[in-house]
Amino acid sequence: MSAAEPRASARAGRPRANSTDQVSSLTGREQILDAAAALFAELGFSGTSTRAIADRVGIRQQSLYYHFAGKDDILAELLSDSVHPSINFIDLIKARVPAHVSAAGALFALACVDIQTLRRARRNIGTLYLLPEVQEPRFEAFRAERTSLREAYGQLGTAAASPEIRPLLDPATIGTILMQIVEVVIQLRRNGERTIGDDDLTIATTCLRAVSLTTPEIERAQEEGRNLLQSSFADTRPSLLSRPSEN
Repeated sequence: MSAAEPRASARAGRPRANSTDQVSSLTGREQILDAAAALFAELGFSGTSTRAIADRVGIRQQSLYYHFAGKDDILAELLSDSVHPSINFIDLIKARVPAHVSAAGALFALACVDIQTLRRARRNIGTLYLLPEVQEPRFEAFRAERTSLREAYGQLGTAAASPEIRPLLDPATIGTILMQIVEVVIQLRRNGERTIGDDDLTIATTCLRAVSLTTPEIERAQEEGRNLLQSSFADTRPSLLSRPSEN
């Protein structure tokens, strides 16, 4: 900043005059996250600079550094936001399985929460999960959270499976399979497919079919899962009919 520039123009995190009403309703930090998510999806992580992010928001680059040390921190927060609701739900259901709900019901509920988390992630940030940079040590915390989520899917999937096939299942393998089923949402968003209600119910139900549950068992698990979501989230529980604001 030159000495001639007014000091008020350098206030951190303040949107410029070109911000829309929607953007201006966000905090400075949220605007940066939203802009970064869009640019990472458009240009990739390595192709996006902090200057480009600041320009997208309409702030000075130094204002971005008031909120984040750099783009590594921005991506780390975006990635974490895409798994935190599911991880928190796992902690919640650990106290309820098997005492209050079956493993199949808990699996269905977890799949629903995970689906909605991916639906609502900023700018479909799940498309960046496989970027080479995400495998580097600086994003180890995110990978650890993903491992915890996969392990939970594996444990619930194995416990929910029919007795005939349960001995044949490897929790690590079934966990990976169930996560891949749920994460088809990422591809659906990327393709611009937005028929959400029935599709998301189908995805969550497919997790139950993957462990060879019968139709009556699936129906019971769906009912248990819905009740668990209702008791866990009350009026703020994820709705399988809600629509994200953007792809």
